[in-house]
Amino acid sequence: MRRGVAGTLLLGALLLWAPHAWAADATSPEDVLKRYLQAVKDEKFDQVYDLVSKNMRQGKDKEAYVKEQKAMMAYADVKIFSFTVYPGKVEGDKAQVPNILESQDRFVNTLGLTEYELYTLVRENGAWKVDSQVLLEPAEQAQWFPKGTKPKDATPH
Repeated sequence: MRRGVAGTLLLGALLLWAPHAWAADATSPEDVLKRYLQAVKDEKFDQVYDLVSKNMRQGKDKEAYVKEQKAMMAYADVKIFSFTVYPGKVEGDKAQVPNILESQDRFVNTLGLTEYELYTLVRENGAWKVDSQVLLEPAEQAQWFPKGTKPKDATPH
């Protein structure tokens, strides 16, 4: 009888712990960035709004932010073909996560060149939020991407 109760208690404890472990993994900076980039790619700016920091919202409410993002994406004729998020570095409430983006637009990337990006995420109310993005120059890429990394080296989204 004791083994049965102890086993049941252990199983119960594992079942209670497991969803928290999965939830923690599902909210990693890398996962948040993947959800953000997928939402941008799919033009679901109401989802994007929930994944960006107050800083990136620039004081706009959800309706104004969504309307502005839709207009900017349409005007620039942005097309995201794929993205590949790589492991980031977390220091306290700040994370930096590299990404390789395959996209094209009317103004900045007219040729559809591969872009090596670095996103900064911050914790707001306990959740990771995308805060900023920069393009990495060739000299900076080696710090964030394994030598010879090409977009085909990982599974793109």
